Amino acid sequence: MKSTKKVLSTSVEFTVEFDSGDFEPARLKALERLARDIKIPGFRNGKAPANVVEQHVDPNDLASHTLDLAVRRAIPQLFDGAGVTPVSIPHVDVKKYVPGEMAEIVVTADILPEVKMGKYDKLKSVFEERVVSDDDIKDVLERIAESYAEPSVVKRAAKNGDEVIIDFTGKKDDVAFEGGSAKDYHLRLGSGQFIPGFEDGIIGHEVGDKFDLKITFPKDYANKDLAGAPAVFEILVKQVSEVKTPKIDDDLAKKSGAFETLKELKEDIRKNLEAQANHEAEEKYKDDLLNELVDESKTEAPASLVDEQCGRIKEDMLRNLESRGFTIEDYLKKNNQKQEDWEREVRENAERRVMSSIIVQRLSDELKVEVSDEDLNKQVVEMQHVYKNDKSATEQLQDPQVINSIRNRMRINKTMDKLVELNRPHAKVVKKPAFAKEEKPVKKAAKKAPAKKAKK
Repeated sequence: MKSTKKVLSTSVEFTVEFDSGDFEPARLKALERLARDIKIPGFRNGKAPANVVEQHVDPNDLASHTLDLAVRRAIPQLFDGAGVTPVSIPHVDVKKYVPGEMAEIVVTADILPEVKMGKYDKLKSVFEERVVSDDDIKDVLERIAESYAEPSVVKRAAKNGDEVIIDFTGKKDDVAFEGGSAKDYHLRLGSGQFIPGFEDGIIGHEVGDKFDLKITFPKDYANKDLAGAPAVFEILVKQVSEVKTPKIDDDLAKKSGAFETLKELKEDIRKNLEAQANHEAEEKYKDDLLNELVDESKTEAPASLVDEQCGRIKEDMLRNLESRGFTIEDYLKKNNQKQEDWEREVRENAERRVMSSIIVQRLSDELKVEVSDEDLNKQVVEMQHVYKNDKSATEQLQDPQVINSIRNRMRINKTMDKLVELNRPHAKVVKKPAFAKEEKPVKKAAKKAPAKKAKK
C-alpha cells in the first residue's frame, strides 16, 4: 500500500493505492464472513474452505467486501502514521478499483488542529470569594418557618397571605378555555401562582362570594391563543384561612431536623450555604480561566465538530422553548432578532465550545494528565450503584465507548482542577455577596411545603 497525505489546518486528505498483495488478507477475511450466510453441501455454515466458498459467492459481493475490509484495515494505519487524530468519521471516495488487482481511494477527515497555547499558568482571572451574610441565613429561616405554616379557618374577607379554597372557570369570548377551570382549589394569595391580577382580585371577598374577575393575559403568555387576550374568571370563594407562621426559635429548630437550639440550626444553614457558595465560586473561576485561556490561545474549530455542536445547541433550545409552549419564531419575535442573526449567534457559540474543548484536550496532553484504571473503575462502580435500578443505564456502563467517554470526562475535570491549582495562588480575590438579592437560597434539609400549581 502506498499513500500520500495533504494536511490542512483542520483536515487531512490521503490518496491511497492498493496492489494485489494488499487485497489477499482482506479477500480471505471476506470469504470467511460471507461463508456464514450461505449453505454449501457437505459443510457446516462457516466451515467450508476458502476456495470452495469462493465458488458459491457472488463475485460482486466478494469484491465489495474485500475492498471494504482492506480500507477499514488501512485507515488506522494512515492516521497513526501521520500522527493526527480524526474527529469525524473518515470519508472514503473510490477513484479506481480493479478487483484483486488494484484500487485508488481518497480518504478525508477532520482532525484535531494544532494549538498555540497561551501561558496557562499566568492567567489573570479574578477569583470571586462569596460571602454568606446574616440576611442569607434569615431568608432560609423564614422559608423554613413558612414551610411549617398552618392555615386556620377565619370568618372575614380574604387578605394577602391568606389561603383560600375556590372554584373558578375561565372564559374567553364567553367560552370556557382548556386548563382554566378547577374546583376546591387551594390558593395562597400573594404566591404569584396565577397571572397578574387574579390573586389580587380575590382579596376583599368573603366565603360565599360569587363574582366575575376580568383579566387580560400577558402578551408573552405561553398559550398563544390566550396571550394578550381579555378573559373573565367566574369565581366562588368557599373558604378563607389565615396562615399562621411559627416563630423562629428553638422549637422551630427541633422541628426542622436534629437540632436542639436555633443557634445550631443557624450554624448548619451557614455551613450549607457556604459550601454551595464556594462550589459556585470555584465553578465560575474555572469557566473564567478557560475563557481567558481560549482568548490567549490560537486554534481552529473543525467544521464537522462545529456543525455537530450547532445541532446540539439548537436541539436544546427548541426543547426548552417547546416545554414552555413557545416556538423559535416566538423567541425571535420577542428578542427582535432575525433568523440569520440567530443562526450566526448559534454558530459563534458552537465554535467557541469546540475551541474550548480542543484547548482543554491539548492542555491535558501538555500537563500529562492521566486517569488511572483504578480511579476509572471506582467511578464506574459508583455510577453502577446510582443506576442499579435502571437496566438500560447499567448495560451502557459496560460499553467500551461509554467507559472511554467517562475516562475522558474525568481527564477533563482533572485538567481543570490542575488549571485552578496553577493560577489560584496568584489570583486577585474580590469579595461578593454569596447570593444576589433576587436569589432565594433554600436549606435542602428543611421541610418544604407541598407546591400547589394550577393550569392557567
